[in-house]
Amino acid sequence: MAGNEYRFFNHLSLTVILFSFLGCLFSSPAEAAIKRYQFDIQVKNVSRLCHAKPIVTVNGRHGLKQYRNGWADGPAYITQCPIQTGNSYTYDFNVTGQRGTLWWHAHIFWLRATVYGAFVIMPKQGTPFPFPQPNTEFEILLGEWWNGDVEKLVKQGNDMGLPPNSSDAHTINGKPGPLFPCSEKHTFAMEVEQGKTYLLRIVNAALNDELFFAIAGHYMTVVEVDAVYTKPFTTEAILIAPGQTTNVLVKANQVPGRYCMAARTFMDVPLATDNNTATAILQYKGVPNTVVPILPQLPALNDTAFALNYNKKLRSLNSPQFPANVPLKVDRNLFFTVGLGMDSCPTCVKGTRLLASLNNISFVMPKIGLLQAHYFNIKGVFRADFPDRPPTPFNYTGAPLSTNLGTLSGTRLSKIAFNSTVELVLQDTNLLTVESHPFHLHGYNFFVVGTGVGNFDPKKDPAKYNLVDPIERNTVGVPTGGWTAIRFRADNPGVWFMHCHLELHTGWGLKTAFVVQDGPNSDQTVLPPPKDLPPC
Repeated sequence: MAGNEYRFFNHLSLTVILFSFLGCLFSSPAEAAIKRYQFDIQVKNVSRLCHAKPIVTVNGRHGLKQYRNGWADGPAYITQCPIQTGNSYTYDFNVTGQRGTLWWHAHIFWLRATVYGAFVIMPKQGTPFPFPQPNTEFEILLGEWWNGDVEKLVKQGNDMGLPPNSSDAHTINGKPGPLFPCSEKHTFAMEVEQGKTYLLRIVNAALNDELFFAIAGHYMTVVEVDAVYTKPFTTEAILIAPGQTTNVLVKANQVPGRYCMAARTFMDVPLATDNNTATAILQYKGVPNTVVPILPQLPALNDTAFALNYNKKLRSLNSPQFPANVPLKVDRNLFFTVGLGMDSCPTCVKGTRLLASLNNISFVMPKIGLLQAHYFNIKGVFRADFPDRPPTPFNYTGAPLSTNLGTLSGTRLSKIAFNSTVELVLQDTNLLTVESHPFHLHGYNFFVVGTGVGNFDPKKDPAKYNLVDPIERNTVGVPTGGWTAIRFRADNPGVWFMHCHLELHTGWGLKTAFVVQDGPNSDQTVLPPPKDLPPC
């Protein structure tokens, strides 16, 4: 299924009809003309790595701003209940003020292992890119493949109180490439012509791995991340976390031949991971397939220095046409600790199971959509008292702690006043181990105003913030044993999911949601729900 891609021009209205045969859930894309797509969800047999198995496919949403319309956002039990088997749901919404590369995916269980695709929102007709016009574009979707049934592996891990097995391969446009067995027919190839420039729209749709990506013999110029233009910079490799998108320009200026594109995990702590390298081919026109492709030199698996330096280079374009409207005054300061811990589990292998938390709270999914509970004022579904800071301060990145500091479980949300400005500092901790975490906030873009290694210092670190041209995006990595500070204006009312984009950690409870209150005017309130909203 990987590689499905939908294009439309900015200022279109889009209606997507989604039919479910498996009880799974989605949302789908983007404003005066109307575009309609029908997504049929089915199980089909697919073969990879000498293994055949049934997977969930779409004929073949995530990232698009749903202003006032969380009903089209998609996360199960956050903005709606799942689409039941045999039923359908129409996601009807506008795309306003956005253009670039985004993506859609399943948002329940681990179904996004196979159910995902790219959204390409083109600028208004006649509006050029703020960088050299490419001759051609390609979508590059990075993913993962398991030989076994993914849901069974997850259930087995949960029952045992252990992480499930890592994936058996990474993929590029659904194909692992020639470094894997039985992959002669499962290699993506991209033909280029000498002297031309190509725009690659890269999406990391992997469930659990941050990835390095490089092209042998070719430099890449980064021009956009998460559908926001950047100050261009040239690099031999990029780092892209699950949930993120990156657009790069590539010039076909090398000796005609066959060059490998490659993706491999970034992991700078000693944890089990899929460190296999997925490859695809950049092939110059006229070069025969018998030519052996050249492999790129990727950063080392644990190259922390590259990761930190790469992210420091990301800056918003901040031009008159594309300004960076960074909030300079902050109304609400939040400080969330990110931690892993252990919980009692008498039936598990070691008598414990893994859980994850924000501010010592491991999120429990409700049985009814949180947006529904908020809109209809249904009591007892959630509490709006998520703490602004951890209840027990400690040396967050010091020696590893074996205790979970009394982690609580519950459905607790943070209430935010409409149009207030928010600064959120996400602090990694050494509860069990430090680890990097890519966090995604639904319904908003935010500015990454600061990041660092070690414990955040509220007296010294804000003085180092970039408040001029920080990168604007919707998914950001919290560095291993470090912190990241983001700012946004809460001008989109509703209930908006915030979660680690490592599916493993999300399942363990590393998530919460913001209840952004209605504004004073009628056009600053949550829209009424659609009539065909799935029942709970």
